Amino acid sequence: MSRATRVLQQVAAHCLHYPDDELYSRIPLLRRCLAELPARQVGEIASVLDHFEQTAPVDAARHYVDVFDTKPGRCLYMTWYTDGDTRRRGGSLAAVKSTYRQHGFQLADGELPDYLPILLEFGALAGKPGLELLARFRQGMELLHSKLSAIDTPYTAVVGTVIATVPQSPAALPADTRQSTEQVGLEPVLLGYPTVRPLEATR
Repeated sequence: MSRATRVLQQVAAHCLHYPDDELYSRIPLLRRCLAELPARQVGEIASVLDHFEQTAPVDAARHYVDVFDTKPGRCLYMTWYTDGDTRRRGGSLAAVKSTYRQHGFQLADGELPDYLPILLEFGALAGKPGLELLARFRQGMELLHSKLSAIDTPYTAVVGTVIATVPQSPAALPADTRQSTEQVGLEPVLLGYPTVRPLEATR
């Protein structure tokens, strides 16, 4: 994986988080990171940084919730797109978490492993294994991108830029989420910044 891809995935991971004070404080750093990359690779991801700078934090937060937390088809939890709201999803979440641990990373307590910003950070840090994991969810990202394209939001550009960094994978198994409606009590939660990190850093 190229350095440019790693940087793009890290920037996208931050941009897809809930826009709190910490994210706002990182905007200058994120712009500097993008400025180091070729324009053809950056695409339109900078538009979401413009959105943050031109929007009051309370309004940016309201927009984020409206986009990602009110419609299941626009959520950032990637196993929803492969398993829907079924019992299979629990096994898929466990498999993703196991992949992190197999490559020397772990999540902070309370975080769901399929949250797209966390998957992106793992991709940027782990290289090939991270890219392979992201590829399993590429079709879910495409479904998310399609839904975002139907509304007025700068997050469409972020997800589109992410998709361009992720290869196709024969292991990707998208579910027909219209039929996956078995309720199992798995509810999305707003998490903090990605904290997937090398295990040795926690010892």
